[in-house]
Amino acid sequence: MRSRTLALAAASGVALLCAVALPATAQPATAPAGRAADPSGRTPAGPVGAAELLAKVQTCAQISHGKYRTDPKAEATVPVCGKNGAVFWQADLDVDCDGRATAACNKATDPWFQPDTRFHQSNDKPLDAEKVSYVVVPNASPLWNYSASGIKGGGVAAVVYGNRVEYAVVGDTGPTSVIGEASYATAKALGMDPSPKTGGAESGVTYILFQNSRAEPIESHEEAVTLGQDLARRFVAAN
Repeated sequence: MRSRTLALAAASGVALLCAVALPATAQPATAPAGRAADPSGRTPAGPVGAAELLAKVQTCAQISHGKYRTDPKAEATVPVCGKNGAVFWQADLDVDCDGRATAACNKATDPWFQPDTRFHQSNDKPLDAEKVSYVVVPNASPLWNYSASGIKGGGVAAVVYGNRVEYAVVGDTGPTSVIGEASYATAKALGMDPSPKTGGAESGVTYILFQNSRAEPIESHEEAVTLGQDLARRFVAAN
């Protein structure tokens, strides 16, 4: 629900992304406890690993009517792609702190803070970006209409960065021409600096949104993970 340029990118420049062929690997990162990937790409417990997901998004069957920018002044290089019951793209990650005001997310910590999110939790209050892992989709436009692609509020997403996979929900919407944003909680879970001013990642983040899915309640990370792991298995198993 914001339109801004990430402070970190303004300081060091925005990395342009390959629009069609998506790389199988991204920025290396150390996996958090309980999610360390073995050489096969799977975690010890057996969930789908980052390498398996990235292997499925090597090529892009573009469904967007054009390409998105990673920041308002960047070149438009990012298509939205479709495959195996999911839509996906690779971009940067700007940190969204919008929603419920908390110690980490408020007007003092985030100059762009807005006390609401496009989609609300089960009690009709805004989501808590500090606690809820969510992704941001561009508002509907001639470029792409997320709802027409089976993406809805509470829809489940797998966000991949390095060897980490974080399951999230669709929680907010953003500018019609910019893509690549997720909540404070998502950034933190992926091992990034979660600061909305200086955090996030300049590139190498893959967003895989599963069509016609929904975690209920939207604020339950456990539900997002359970459903997300099942959908991820189907995604990698499909031809």
